[in-house]
Amino acid sequence: MKLLRYGPAGQEKPGLLDADGRVRDLSAQLPDLRGDSLLPEALARLAALDPLTLPLVAGQPQQDLRLGPCVAGVGKFIGIGLNYADHAAESGMDVPSEPVLFTKWTSCIAGPDDDLHLPAGSTSTDWEVELGIVIGAGGRNIPEAEALDRVAGYCVVNDISEREWQTQRGGTWDKGKGHDGFGPIGPWLVTRDEIPDPQDLRLWLELDGTMRQDGSTRTMVFGVAELVSYCSRFTTLEPGDLITTGTPPGVGMGQKPPVYLRGGQVMRLGIDGLGRQTQRVIGA
Repeated sequence: MKLLRYGPAGQEKPGLLDADGRVRDLSAQLPDLRGDSLLPEALARLAALDPLTLPLVAGQPQQDLRLGPCVAGVGKFIGIGLNYADHAAESGMDVPSEPVLFTKWTSCIAGPDDDLHLPAGSTSTDWEVELGIVIGAGGRNIPEAEALDRVAGYCVVNDISEREWQTQRGGTWDKGKGHDGFGPIGPWLVTRDEIPDPQDLRLWLELDGTMRQDGSTRTMVFGVAELVSYCSRFTTLEPGDLITTGTPPGVGMGQKPPVYLRGGQVMRLGIDGLGRQTQRVIGA
C-alpha cells in the first residue's frame, strides 16, 4: 500500500493511493496515520480493504491536491550521518566504524512539496535525498535478524541541513538539522511488503534541472536492518518513529567550490518505488 495524508497544513486526513493514482479517503477507518495505526495488525486491516469502496478524494495528488507529511505524530526523528562512503569522502570525514546518530527536531517535518523557507542568517543550506524508515512494531534491543519485521514502511526524506550551523557553531550537528521545513517526508509511506529489498533502490536529486545526486542504497555503509537494530540499543523505537538513513554523494557542501541553496531555486528528488518530492526555495 501507499499510505498518505492529504489536505491543508495542520488539517490533513489519512488516505491511500489507488491503482489509478487517485487518493481514497481513510477517515472512516482511522483518525490519522500515526502510532498504533502503523502496527502490523492495523496495516493488515487496511490492506484487506477494497480501495474502490473508499470515498474518492477530488484532485490529483501533488498537482491540485496537497499532500502533507506521510506520517503524523512522529515521536523521534533519528538521522544517520556519513552512511555512504563516497559522501563521507566528499565531506572530508572518515567512514564511521559505527553508525553516527543525530536528531532532527520533529517540528522540522514538512509535506513533500511544501516550499522551503531559508532561515534568517543562513549562508549554507544544503540538500540530502535519503531513504526514510518508518517504524511499525518497535522495541528495544531488536535483533538484526528481526529488524525488518519491525518496519512499517519506507518514504523519501530530504534531510535539509544548514552546514555552517551544523559544523561551525559548536556542539552537536542538531543546530543545522532541525530548522522548520528541514524534514520533508513523503509523498507516501510505502508499506514494507512493496519493497522486497531496501538495499537496492536508486535515489536522486535535481537542483534547477541539474542532477546533483544519483546513487543507490546498495552503497550504504550500514544497511536498514543493522540501523534499526543499532538505534534500538540506545532508545526504545516506537510506532511512527522515523529513521533517515544517510545520503549519497553530490551534496552542495561537496562541490568545488561549495554550492548552497538560494531563493528561487527548485529541488526535485525521489527514490525508486517511493515517489518524488518538489520544493521551491524561498529566500530569507
